[in-house]
Amino acid sequence: MKLSRRLLVLASAAALTLPMATQAQPKPIRLVVGFPPGGATDAITRAVADKLPGVLGQPVIVDNKPGVGGRIAADLVLGAPADGLTFMVAPNATPTFQMLVFKDQIKWNSLRDFVPVASFASYPLGMGVPATLGVNNVREFVEWARKNPGKASFGTPGTGGQNHFLGLQLAKATNIDLPVTPYKGSPPMVTDLVGGHVPSAISLLDGMMAQHRAGKIKVIGVFTKERSPLMPDIPTFAEQGIDVTSGEGWTGMWAKTGTPAAEVQRMEKAIAQVLQMPEVKDVLSQRLMVNPVFRNGTQMDALQRAELTHWEPIIKASGFKAE
Repeated sequence: MKLSRRLLVLASAAALTLPMATQAQPKPIRLVVGFPPGGATDAITRAVADKLPGVLGQPVIVDNKPGVGGRIAADLVLGAPADGLTFMVAPNATPTFQMLVFKDQIKWNSLRDFVPVASFASYPLGMGVPATLGVNNVREFVEWARKNPGKASFGTPGTGGQNHFLGLQLAKATNIDLPVTPYKGSPPMVTDLVGGHVPSAISLLDGMMAQHRAGKIKVIGVFTKERSPLMPDIPTFAEQGIDVTSGEGWTGMWAKTGTPAAEVQRMEKAIAQVLQMPEVKDVLSQRLMVNPVFRNGTQMDALQRAELTHWEPIIKASGFKAE
């Protein structure tokens, strides 16, 4: 009788503590990505996000909301509570080019409505051509375009972004006709490039380098001032006599303005810690072909403002009009 009563008391105590234990479980943090699963931004995000729970002691979920260059994701984060549980991960093109190109179509200002948390990867944007095109460098591509009027074009994952305006700069610098062929993400673009259905493509190089090494395409140059240490055999456009050097892309995280500073700093420190992990560095640099570069929120803000200042006159001069 005494044993049964004791078991009953223990069972009752356990039942009373169960709701409290459930309530003590931390809510998951959601990282909203405005690009599809399997793409470069998604892969970079997951490389970092996979390690964040162990640092934060909290579940982290990657939530893909692809569409219109990341604007759907930005709208979703803007509409979420500023409580440190929802963040946006995006390439620099989303807060920079979306605001400059589509300012009449968006309801936010990246400098006013979002707080930079940290950036965690940078990468050169480059140009690839099909191996069957018989082109080995930028000068040969320019000559091919001049000899084949109406056939030249360049693919990009979407329009109105950094890749797009690099192509426009290239066309202007070399005086060739080079219209854009937009794609819904990098994977279908690279597939068409390998198949020779598009004569060139401009993008970050995670998808293109594997095909370059397999001999199916030729990466003919990168749009950065210096060669990338991850692909030192690929020359810059500047080396080849074409002064188009605004092609460094990067991926970062933003919070909605009003998010407690402590939550922003907590995430910033966690990202810095994750980027020191050898396995994360290896995934980013060797598999995804991006440099694991940490910038804190202040550094990221300065870089974003500098890019807005740099690209605004170029976009205006291009005459590009958002549809």
